[in-house]
Amino acid sequence: MKDLLVDLIDASASKNPKLMLRRTESVVEKMLTNWMSICMYSYLKETVGEPFFLLLCAIKQQINKGSIDAITGKARYTLNEEWLLRENIEAKPQNINVSFQGCGMDSLPVKVMNTDTICQVKEKIIEAFYKNLPFSQWPRAEDVDLEWFDSGSNSKLLQDLDNSSLMEDGRKKLNTVFHYKVCARVFVRTRVCVRVLPHDEPIESKRSHRHSHRKKVLPEIYLTRLLSTKGTLQKFLDDLFQAILCIPADRPPLAIKYFFDFLEEQADKRGITDPDTLHIWKTNSLPLRFWVNILKNPQFVFDIDKTDHMDACLSVIAQAFIDACSISDLQLGKDSPTNKLLYAKEIPEYKKRVQCYYQQIQDMAPLSEQEMNAHLAEESRKHRNEFNTNLALTEIYKYAKRYRNQVRDMQFFLSVKKLENSQ
Repeated sequence: MKDLLVDLIDASASKNPKLMLRRTESVVEKMLTNWMSICMYSYLKETVGEPFFLLLCAIKQQINKGSIDAITGKARYTLNEEWLLRENIEAKPQNINVSFQGCGMDSLPVKVMNTDTICQVKEKIIEAFYKNLPFSQWPRAEDVDLEWFDSGSNSKLLQDLDNSSLMEDGRKKLNTVFHYKVCARVFVRTRVCVRVLPHDEPIESKRSHRHSHRKKVLPEIYLTRLLSTKGTLQKFLDDLFQAILCIPADRPPLAIKYFFDFLEEQADKRGITDPDTLHIWKTNSLPLRFWVNILKNPQFVFDIDKTDHMDACLSVIAQAFIDACSISDLQLGKDSPTNKLLYAKEIPEYKKRVQCYYQQIQDMAPLSEQEMNAHLAEESRKHRNEFNTNLALTEIYKYAKRYRNQVRDMQFFLSVKKLENSQ
């Protein structure tokens, strides 16, 4: 990988060195992405995993505090302007007693909103009963029935659409908790029975409905909501960024130290003295290549449900992290995107953290080749049983077979080049 990187640096240094490692197109860039992922896995698991998971939980809890459009997924509380529910729909929380048939647990109180559709209620019930299990083991909302009993033990199957659904502008409205007049006084018990839907029954996902709206100046009332959500999540975000940009004494990032020293050595050999260039190289190789990918894709780390709305909120957070790693000052004005403006006040402090992190790594004692090899051997030992070598070889074979002509031509080219060099 180092040899290939040297070739890449040579090619970039003669053109625009600041563009190096910005993309993931070449083989060596893909190798670097995987190498970073393997080397940073232990640190991710032992140090960053907990604050990241707590941030995800806080985002979900904040979104669920208000109304959520069951069709578009837009919510009253969010970090992302495009996913902000503009309609003024007041939601009132209420607790319902739920028993889950076949779950093996006693009844639990579940907090719902009176504006929740029946499907949304099911999702909250499932989460309450299965929250300690991986998401992949949860039943789906469409695979369960929700039945409630009034004080007279009369039961009714609750559905998003049924004969009681109201018509509005020629279309049926989805049934909600409020529609069924379900309240704590009469909602004595809920029984959820698992059932399998016929394959030919259409299941319409709210994720298939993504409505866009024209760009407008955001009214102050909506900006206040964004800022309120941001304020609630701020401590969780600060804790996460601190975990990413800290250097624990007992777990120093040896692989990062080794790699950053390698970049500095290569820059020195080519007479590249611009500190901005080295900053960009380091940023492109670690924060943008690894951490931003994790921030945008928590499902790579946890067995969770990443909803479209959570994805939208994480995009805002990831953008704040990207801006913190940038060397250029943000030029913001009244026409700037709200998602950029939201963390504008915090970006200067985040920038200082990034620069301090790079300086701390630079100040660490250099690693010898022997120390680095020992570190990589230890990482290999940790993950000895976690890789399927045969599967990897199979995938490589598929790739080589698909591009066999190009591989053959490249082999011929390299042979000729080697022969020319020897002469």
